[in-house]
Amino acid sequence: MDGTAENPVTPAQAPEKTQAERLITALRGAKRTLARRPNEATLGERWEALSAAAASVTDLSGDVDIYGDGVVADLETRVAVLLGKEAAAFFPTGTMAQQVALRCWAGRTGNPTVALHPLAHPEVHEREALTTVAGLRTVHPTHAARQITADDVHGMDEPFGTLMLELPLRDAGFVLPDWEELEEVCEAARARDAVIHFDGARLWEATTHFGRPLDEIAELADSVYVSFYKSLGGLSGAVLAGPESFIGEARAWRHRYGGQVFQQFPQAIAALVGLERELPRLPEYVAHARVVAEALREGFAEAGVVGARVFPEVPHTHQFRVWLPYEADALTEAGLAQAEEAGTALFGRWWAQGAVPGLATTEVTVAEGGLEWGPDDVRAAVADFVRRISS
Repeated sequence: MDGTAENPVTPAQAPEKTQAERLITALRGAKRTLARRPNEATLGERWEALSAAAASVTDLSGDVDIYGDGVVADLETRVAVLLGKEAAAFFPTGTMAQQVALRCWAGRTGNPTVALHPLAHPEVHEREALTTVAGLRTVHPTHAARQITADDVHGMDEPFGTLMLELPLRDAGFVLPDWEELEEVCEAARARDAVIHFDGARLWEATTHFGRPLDEIAELADSVYVSFYKSLGGLSGAVLAGPESFIGEARAWRHRYGGQVFQQFPQAIAALVGLERELPRLPEYVAHARVVAEALREGFAEAGVVGARVFPEVPHTHQFRVWLPYEADALTEAGLAQAEEAGTALFGRWWAQGAVPGLATTEVTVAEGGLEWGPDDVRAAVADFVRRISS
């Protein structure tokens, strides 16, 4: 025998990537996509981009922020002006900002009941924080997958202290009311002696649909929360804006909630970059999202997909939803194959739509990358995607 092992030991094979890991890799490598997601960039790419842009929005020779001064305070002032409010406070998360806002209003109105949509972010994505942490009670003026209306508010059979409106309402399809409907629902709430808070995480892109500037929209509410990473490409963080005395109280509660962070200059700088570069482009993204949505409908019809739906038919923002009559995993795999093999990322992850078997939905965002897609490009990508769906 020559000493060679009959069954040589080989290095352990690397574990297979999960579908989510494969999707990130595929999206990162795709040459064409409707929008680049923040988590597609590597750590080095993200850091390099932020470093390169920082000097365009702040004086890098200045002092770093300490507990909310410096560049963080500059960001607060900038957003207060944009929203036409007396003051604003930076929060590490929108979840914290809204809990603080709603409990402050509960104290001021003497009523801990918050009227909001059951599809609103606090009810779906915050693990019952409003009731468990803030000690508030929630009621739902409607269960329809649309915005709350004035009739819904007038028809409520119990008092409430605050009406919270999510603009747009993401989990109903990024939908917004008409301007007149928004005015009417706010008037209805005030007629019942309630204050109004806007969950404006994505309010930035609502100006096109309403045909109004941000400050005119925000004027309808007593307080407004906005996010910096959902539409503006920031790292994290949010701002709560409203009356001076209200924001002063919110700062006290922010400290109690653990939001008095020692330094936050990377988040603040990223937010300022987003306000400088992405905010002015959002109307262009919204306009092109409508082109993409129409081409998607046409593409699925040409491919013979019965039951395909794009909603809203005319998107209210630069985001909308698509429903297809297939299993979610099959659609996600089709998108993966298209991104990996053709370098085209038309869709991301799909998920089952409620309890309906064989029906799945996904969210579509149109940003800078999507501006390069004409209707023919979209229809061709749809045809290729449908061919890849396994039976």
